[in-house]
Amino acid sequence: MTTMTREATGGGLSGAISSETTKLFSVRSTWWCLIAGAGLMLAYAGLLGAVQHVGAEHPDSAHRIVSGGAFHLAQFAVVALATLFVTSEYASGSIRSTLQWVPVRHRMLAAKAAVLVPVLFGYGVLLAAAGIALAGPLVAGHGLPTTAGNVLATAAGMGAYFALLGLLCLGLGTALRSTAGTIVTVFVLLLMIPMFTGSLGAEQLVDYFPGFAGVNAMTEPGVPNAVFGAVSPYAPWVGVAPAAAWASAGLLAGAAVLRRRDA
Repeated sequence: MTTMTREATGGGLSGAISSETTKLFSVRSTWWCLIAGAGLMLAYAGLLGAVQHVGAEHPDSAHRIVSGGAFHLAQFAVVALATLFVTSEYASGSIRSTLQWVPVRHRMLAAKAAVLVPVLFGYGVLLAAAGIALAGPLVAGHGLPTTAGNVLATAAGMGAYFALLGLLCLGLGTALRSTAGTIVTVFVLLLMIPMFTGSLGAEQLVDYFPGFAGVNAMTEPGVPNAVFGAVSPYAPWVGVAPAAAWASAGLLAGAAVLRRRDA
């Protein structure tokens, strides 16, 4: 008599990642966020490029315009996407099913992070390339030049910043379990607290908040960034470190709450 055995397939972290990938791309909110971010970036790049074309008071470059568009507009589409990726499950109650399927709770959070990072990194790279492709011809001959190195550095910096911003939102969303609460908290962290800190005379601390560190990561050394016009005190690649520290803190907070509280 021959004994038939069946190998288990799926499960574990790889199965959780597959499930989270399906959940991310099977809802309309993901696509609307991606489309909105792209539309905002292209609108910003086209408008600022046109301003340079007709003669702006202060000449600018296509890659600096795009980094400004990432901070002022496109990043908020990333915030919405990453936040909804976890908080929508708490709102609908489907988080209970998710944790039944993936009972090891930190594995569920790790799976969501593993899905968000490549998606948002690639999204940032594509947005940077598209924005520069649109603004470049408008700025050419009227503003400052953009080299291939500038394009690569801006795209890599934007991709890294968007990926880390997504992880920060994922962690805070898991901890707060509220879409509105998470978005407001991230908004305050990206804009309000740094502005308040700078107004108190501690401008040197502003570069270490996640949003401003992300802008510095997209800006070449010795050049004022496109948001607050200051030269970064560190190299562009170093700007990834503060953003990564904030993302890690958010994920640790989310993991702690996820482990201690019921779904």
